[in-house]
Amino acid sequence: MNEQQGIIMKRMKTPSWCRLFSFSLPLVLLTGCAVGPDFVRPTMEMPATWSSETAGTEARAVEQELPRWWAVFNDPLFTSLIERAQAANLDLRQAAARVRQARAASGMAFAAIGPTVDAAASHERSRTTAGVVGDLYQAGFDAGWEIDLFGGTRRGIEAAAADLAAAIEGKNGVLVSLSAEVARTYISLRVGQQRLAVARQNMAAQRKSVEITSQRYAAGLVNHLDLSNAEAQLATTTAQVPVLESGVRQTMHTLALLLGQPPGALVAELTPEAQVPVAAAAVPAGLPSDLLRRRPDIRKAEAALHAATARIGVAIADLFPRFTLSGALSFSDTHLGSLFTWAERGWSFGPSVSWRLFETGRTLANIELRKAMEEEEGIAYQQTVLTALREVEDGLVAAAKDEEHRRALLDAVAANRKAVELATRLYTAGETDFLAVVVAQRSLYAAEDALAQSTGNVATELIALYKALGGGWEAEAVPAP
Repeated sequence: MNEQQGIIMKRMKTPSWCRLFSFSLPLVLLTGCAVGPDFVRPTMEMPATWSSETAGTEARAVEQELPRWWAVFNDPLFTSLIERAQAANLDLRQAAARVRQARAASGMAFAAIGPTVDAAASHERSRTTAGVVGDLYQAGFDAGWEIDLFGGTRRGIEAAAADLAAAIEGKNGVLVSLSAEVARTYISLRVGQQRLAVARQNMAAQRKSVEITSQRYAAGLVNHLDLSNAEAQLATTTAQVPVLESGVRQTMHTLALLLGQPPGALVAELTPEAQVPVAAAAVPAGLPSDLLRRRPDIRKAEAALHAATARIGVAIADLFPRFTLSGALSFSDTHLGSLFTWAERGWSFGPSVSWRLFETGRTLANIELRKAMEEEEGIAYQQTVLTALREVEDGLVAAAKDEEHRRALLDAVAANRKAVELATRLYTAGETDFLAVVVAQRSLYAAEDALAQSTGNVATELIALYKALGGGWEAEAVPAP
């Protein structure tokens, strides 16, 4: 019998289960099931419209405005600060690093579905008891492939892809928060500067009142009480200036940190005073259902739920046996020059099965753990959606009511200015005492200060509404798990 006939006879003697295993392998790889529940996108009953009467019925495209909502304030420096923060903020860079980590982990999970090949080589020099000294050279390859018959590896890949999606949405969430934080801080800076300007203007007016009262006191037209009231009024307003100056400078430091720069880096740029920016248009709130695809935190919660669902399948797969194909090719010779000759080869190939028969209790407990974690993520998703709905409703109400408050303060400031002019004229003519001037000036200062703060509140609530709607990020391709 020649060598070829021998090989044929050996093949004929191969056990039938091995032949069946080899023939059925391609079919298993194509049709193999994946244990565990399939992810189903969560559904929640969303209101058809916003309950707030101030929501409006604008028909403008929300998707076109929300990614760069700060443009509606028409403030070039405002826009520049946000764009620079998005390019250099350290929290955002950390989020980007987490995305890269998740992407690498997803690649590692996908690599687990393929075979592994290990190479090894060795040289051994030995001496026998007979005094013979010799060399032994060995080299070879070992390969193994775990067949994902029950889908545990595929569920792991699915979970890793969902983790990647969650990391990307987490980065988008940082973008949303960062844009809003830079905007709020910038508004706070301009409000502080405006309040400081109001204080200085009132100081100038009160200093003039002190001069007038001093002159009248020297002429014996008023008593010392009027002079004391005028000086006390000026001193009180003057005391507010250092506090406001400190707040303005600290706000500049906060903006620098948000832009990833040293505290004093923006002082020269931000010192020139400017008005609080006002949005040019109302916010198109869209529909409540839009939040499910716009808000990164909702999308992240959905991805986290997807990952938790997939990991149930990973845990269930541990209940079943693992099938592996393994093979090895080796060469061994006492001379290095003839190591890789075909005659010196050795090889092995065959399937194997392993089954954790005595860890069933631990596996079942792990399955229950994963199910409970999935339930937790499902509840977290519902909580995230409800919180988003509340934030939008709060923002709609606050934006409208703050605007009403600002309009009322505009009227109050105008009325108080007239009162100050009238009280000063009457006092100069000797028709009233200085107390009327003090009261009028104090009311005017309070109204102007409140107006500055109210103008900032209007802008801040508008920013909060844009944030609640999920504005401030551009859609990025997220891999489907």
